[in-house]
Amino acid sequence: MRYLPKSPVDREEMLAEIGVASIDDLFSTIPQEFQLKRDLAIPRQHAESEILDRFREFAANNAVGYSSFLGAGVYRHYRPVIIDSLVQRGEFLTSYTPYQPEISQGTLQAMFEFQTMICELTGMEIANASMYDGSTGAAEAIMMAVRVTGRDGAVIARTVHPEYREVIATYAQHQEIPTTEVAYAENGRVDLAALDAAINENTACVLIQSPNFFGTVEDVEAIAEIAHAKGALLIVSIAEAVSLGIVKPPAEADIVSMEAQSYGVALSYGGPYCGVIACKEKFLRQMPGRLIGETKDKDGKRGFVLTMSTREQHIRREKATSNICTNQALVAMMTTIFLTVYGKQGMKELAEHNLAKAAYLKSVLGATGKVLFEGAPRFNEFVLQLPKSAEETNAALLGAKIIGGLSLAKWYPELGPNATLWCATELTTRKQMDAVAAELGA
Repeated sequence: MRYLPKSPVDREEMLAEIGVASIDDLFSTIPQEFQLKRDLAIPRQHAESEILDRFREFAANNAVGYSSFLGAGVYRHYRPVIIDSLVQRGEFLTSYTPYQPEISQGTLQAMFEFQTMICELTGMEIANASMYDGSTGAAEAIMMAVRVTGRDGAVIARTVHPEYREVIATYAQHQEIPTTEVAYAENGRVDLAALDAAINENTACVLIQSPNFFGTVEDVEAIAEIAHAKGALLIVSIAEAVSLGIVKPPAEADIVSMEAQSYGVALSYGGPYCGVIACKEKFLRQMPGRLIGETKDKDGKRGFVLTMSTREQHIRREKATSNICTNQALVAMMTTIFLTVYGKQGMKELAEHNLAKAAYLKSVLGATGKVLFEGAPRFNEFVLQLPKSAEETNAALLGAKIIGGLSLAKWYPELGPNATLWCATELTTRKQMDAVAAELGA
């Protein structure tokens, strides 16, 4: 935001314009006993150079110089510098909900382009740009399926991100949506026999994640066949969006819920991120959030409008499909720029880099631990059973400036204390991978 300095003369002219003698007069309606007459008890002002030094000290407390093998829903990918250059332009940075299309054409077009790209990537027919993140997108997708089918239950794979499932549980308890979890098979994929048994006449939808939390790519086609045979919708959640550069889009799904953080959004200690819902056009009226459409003005020129918004701010509360009520357009724009910079071929090459890096990491770490869930395709993550506990191993790795894999004991106690989830992206170097392998083998 721009800083607009005002001189004493400017202030006097402004006060004169509104007919008051001093700034204190602006607060004259506040009773004297509630007016603060002293300076605030805050640190003194700092020079610009002092502020820069202070923030450099803060930055030094971060994991600078560490190599990280964390993934699990938040992925460290390269962010082209043009993203920040463009999204920090005033017309985008300070714009809010595009209620008035005649003055919001730039924002509306950016959201329209985002929706179009998401449809191309997911194989769906329509997409919105209004979810907070992948977890709320998944919860909203379940509520959407309940409205579409008139049924009230949801079957959720245990390989869906555990924190997504926690968010869903919060939503479901107040929406009175009973949920059932389905176990995973030896290869880390959804147990198809257990899934078939879990679906009944009350099941509105089946929610899976692919690649799932273990990094394994699910058999979407087989799962869709099981769900559809019993009248349930299939929702596919995607936490690692870069996978779509090489993994077949889940076109068999009815609804796709995605976290688009991997497309140029900084890690930022957990947000804000970019949630997405895409679906078949026949479910348009039940889609939460807002949809931007293309049109023509009276002169035949191309324009963009807020085509549909089924949230409570725009229609009667009892008719609203969601209370999702903020605008993620700026974050969505980051992803739009990212996808534009990379293009179709670039996205494929990026995904191939991730696949190759993860395969190499798996090969070098496999010499010191046991890789679990073999026998199914993976993307850029895998589960490794370490010789020692994850807690003990990671503490030792930190001494070598390495952030190791995520311990799975909290969410998957059946895997034991030694199970860890490892991730490699295009930013993970061979030197870093060899170094962690050497530390684990030492």
